[in-house]
Amino acid sequence: MERRTITPRPGWQQTVEEQGLIYPLTRHPDGTLRPYWDESAYYVFSLPEVEALEEVVEELHAMCLAAADHIVQQDRLADLGITEPRLAALVTEAWRRRDELPSLYGRFDLRYAGDGPAKLLEYNADTPTSLVEAASPQWFWMEERFPGADQWNSLHERLVDAWKKQARLLPPGGPLYFAHSAGDELGEDLMTVAYLRETADQAGLATDSISMEDIGWDRLSRRFVDKKLRFIRSCFKLYPWEWLTTDRFAPHVLETLDNGGGTGTTLWIEPAWKMLLSNKALLAVLWELYPGHPNLLPAYLDGPRELATTTGYVAKPLLGREGSGVTIHDPDPAPTPPVPRQEPCCYQELAPLPDFDGNRVVLGAWVVEGEAAGLGIRESAGLVTDEYARFLPHVIL
Repeated sequence: MERRTITPRPGWQQTVEEQGLIYPLTRHPDGTLRPYWDESAYYVFSLPEVEALEEVVEELHAMCLAAADHIVQQDRLADLGITEPRLAALVTEAWRRRDELPSLYGRFDLRYAGDGPAKLLEYNADTPTSLVEAASPQWFWMEERFPGADQWNSLHERLVDAWKKQARLLPPGGPLYFAHSAGDELGEDLMTVAYLRETADQAGLATDSISMEDIGWDRLSRRFVDKKLRFIRSCFKLYPWEWLTTDRFAPHVLETLDNGGGTGTTLWIEPAWKMLLSNKALLAVLWELYPGHPNLLPAYLDGPRELATTTGYVAKPLLGREGSGVTIHDPDPAPTPPVPRQEPCCYQELAPLPDFDGNRVVLGAWVVEGEAAGLGIRESAGLVTDEYARFLPHVIL
């Protein structure tokens, strides 16, 4: 793994916007606009390196599924904050019927610098973004700048194939809707959903688009409907389950949830069992089940334990996005009691992100139907990868 600098292409912003990346710039707190898509540098990997990372990702995914099964079998959903009895029962049912429910993709965030094993930082298994840039502009950048090179990127083909395979699991009658929140000001969620809809269209599915805010509830039929009052039988949503099950429509979601076998009226993708994987408590359960695993970091739910005095730790809210609420704590031989947090946290060993020329790097390794499918790289100035991070392309040479 190596970081190399390069002169950006003339007109790069218009180029990536035409390829679907309509948010190539990020507005920073000082009011300046700086590149989010950053092609002033790129990362180089060897083929054996990528093949080894693919094996790690697929092993981690299998371990996460085993951890989810453990959570269900041992009735530990409360550790994830899933305490409402009806919701817990529906998540459990979804897990047990998971072979009947479509499930598409996820993204592992890894600490990796090429000089040791990759370490799992978290698993974004419900509503991962940065998909558009990883699948499309990154590939076209490589074809233009490094013709004949390769890239860890089979995302588009894998997504189309996944829809073809899972079409049989979709209920008949009506299109598969693709929904995002209209509150997304940058357009990232909109374009992610639009891109996923495109892959479903290429797989031959009948699709339609809608915003979450335009989904209505028909009191007479007790069904979700679109603006034309058509029943929404199936819907891919880029809208976290923790919102879907707590907003004002939550009782209707639980009442009409299709967990396979025609048990409800609306099938949501990703399915409800993804709540078991998209929660930071999963990191602590993994460490319990696989202590000392080379691709895991020690993690706990009841406090930082020995991490407070040895390696330091990172406190992560169980649910969150783009580093929100994450705090970093350096080791202290005589630590004071930690300040109580209002929300439950996972306490994970502090493993500072690798520093490449002053840039802190995290690898986003994608899985489609449980198989490694691609890589996206983000850089940040600090130790937390937040909304000001930059996306950089990569090649295999």
